[in-house]
Amino acid sequence: MTVSDAERIAAAQAYISSLASHQADDVPFAPDCTRIEVGLKTGFSGNHLRRSLNRGLQYRVISATTAPEFTVDGDEVRARFDVITKPSLAGRRVCAHIDETFLIPASDGQIHHIRARIRPFIQRS
Repeated sequence: MTVSDAERIAAAQAYISSLASHQADDVPFAPDCTRIEVGLKTGFSGNHLRRSLNRGLQYRVISATTAPEFTVDGDEVRARFDVITKPSLAGRRVCAHIDETFLIPASDGQIHHIRARIRPFIQRS
């Protein structure tokens, strides 16, 4: 079985959508999926990532994501998008430019690894 680029992009999009929806049950994580954020391991398995996205307080501050820009290179799907947070102070909120690379082999279409780069920015309302 070979999974198309469009299906692999859909797998990455499912993850990105779950950041704001807090509904990660349909994200196709491989059982041993890990996530590295700014050099730190923040995801230890597919089930851990799913639980964190569904119920983790660290994700509850996210209200939306912008439409990602995707590129595919071999087994890697790269997504660049912004995360918009809920808290606002004096018409400003801390948001983030996200650059995530997903290891999604065409052989199974599951997310095996996520590497995240994050650059915070201030958004004015």
